[in-house]
Amino acid sequence: MRKPNSPRTKPAQERRDELMTAAQRLFLQQGVAPTTIEQITASADVAKGTFYLYFSSKETLIAALGERFGQAHLASIKAAVAARPADDWAGRLATWAGACADFYLNSIALHDILFYESRSPTREGLVDNIVIDHLSELLRAGDAASAWSVSAPRFTAIFLFSGLHGAVDDAITKEKNLDRGRLVKRLEQLFFRTVGPGVD
Repeated sequence: MRKPNSPRTKPAQERRDELMTAAQRLFLQQGVAPTTIEQITASADVAKGTFYLYFSSKETLIAALGERFGQAHLASIKAAVAARPADDWAGRLATWAGACADFYLNSIALHDILFYESRSPTREGLVDNIVIDHLSELLRAGDAASAWSVSAPRFTAIFLFSGLHGAVDDAITKEKNLDRGRLVKRLEQLFFRTVGPGVD
């Protein structure tokens, strides 16, 4: 049943976002498998047929949520890095590592639902993403400015990104009282050691 004063029509992007947000909320509450399209459309206050105007299946909606997650992750990192002076390469790199780790820690439940519970990660999916692309560009720019020496920026970005995720996952599973500040500091040091002068 339509809620009182709910508009009959909304811009397509707004309606699509509402369906995605409703699905995300339900996935976090009860998991992907038990969540039905009927539950998603009811939560978004639309008819079931409306779902298929935007998504062909629950799987395509999950893929769209994964893309939205990546965009939000990148936006968070970009905002943090942009707050540092343009010539503060060490600070920008440290900020990148900290912002990436913080976002992952703050949204790990959703991350796991979207990338592990609902679908098996592919090799391509593990390394082909906009967050790695951004780190690669930062490493390339820092190398051009002689802030560090990195002859293979993308290779190094994949190494650092994967290492960061592995370190966070290990800390979450092994440390009962996770010290986020200490974890972030260690990650920053890892990034510095990897891109230090003469280290590639």
